[in-house]
Amino acid sequence: MNVIGSRLWPGITFAVLSAVLFGASTPLAKLLLVTVDPWLMAGLLYLGAGIGLLAVRYIARATGRLNVQAPLRRGDLPLLAAVVALGGMIAPLLLMLGLARTQGATASLLLNFESLATLAIAWVAFRENVDARLFIGAMAILAGAVLLSWGGDGFAIDGGALFVLAACICWAIDNNLTRKLSAADPVEIAMIKGLVAGGTNLVLAMSLGAQLPALHSVLAVGLVGFLGYGVSLVLFILALRHLGTARTGAYFALAPFIGAALSIPLLGEALTQRLVLAGLLMAVGLWLHLAERHEHKHAHEPLEHEHLHTHDEHHAHPHNSNDPAGEPHSHPHRHGDLVHSHPHYPDLHHRHGHV
Repeated sequence: MNVIGSRLWPGITFAVLSAVLFGASTPLAKLLLVTVDPWLMAGLLYLGAGIGLLAVRYIARATGRLNVQAPLRRGDLPLLAAVVALGGMIAPLLLMLGLARTQGATASLLLNFESLATLAIAWVAFRENVDARLFIGAMAILAGAVLLSWGGDGFAIDGGALFVLAACICWAIDNNLTRKLSAADPVEIAMIKGLVAGGTNLVLAMSLGAQLPALHSVLAVGLVGFLGYGVSLVLFILALRHLGTARTGAYFALAPFIGAALSIPLLGEALTQRLVLAGLLMAVGLWLHLAERHEHKHAHEPLEHEHLHTHDEHHAHPHNSNDPAGEPHSHPHRHGDLVHSHPHYPDLHHRHGHV
């Protein structure tokens, strides 16, 4: 496979690992909910993500191992504010309001609407390419997620359900807006989101009477948040950079299966026919996506942007004395007109239209 083609797989790896970490955080959080208030838990999870990533960034800088990514610029701040507000503050609040007004099975089922809304927005609003194979694969993965959440008693669209749906829409918009920031440093984005959202939820929870649990519980929740929310979000942003929103959202829909599978050893839950069937549906969807080979002659229009890169067919630009040495590196650079054909996903350089 050529150099460009060999870069198709990292995005899939990032997306699946992100889903694994986030999915694993669900049964672990359930174990900790015995001693932690739910709203306080949301704040501590996000805050743990932010503080953990801040520590990683400090250690990497102190040891000289910081992989310099493109920084957030002034022009990114409005978009970053929208991402933090929608995905880190408003959506969790709407979810808490919904959970207080509807049944748990109903809320779990409706939460799968986030993946569907993410895909729909990416395909309709942002015109990401999708063919029959990808659509069927995404629907198979989502069908498996819905099957996992189905409690057997049905659900009703009441006031609480509307809050949950609104939360899903906020997260779906957040996912698509985050794609526009994906060229920037993913650790910085996830760190800011965790610190701001976590701090806000923590203050709100404590203002409503929630009490901090014992130190060991706080540290345990923080560790789950660091891995399941912080590292997971960093990987999710990297996947967005390589795959685009629709494909990343489809892979991330594997998270409910991961959580359900880990609940068997962690929570002593039974291995059910529903879990096996959901796994088979998701395996079919995953295979359809993994077997994708999207290749056609396409044109690159002139583009100027900044992100971490190595010099390949898409990065044959000249350098000046102010540009960093060594590879990979990050600096503002310009792409000229280019017409060629190779396997690709809708990454930073392939967001062209299709006929």
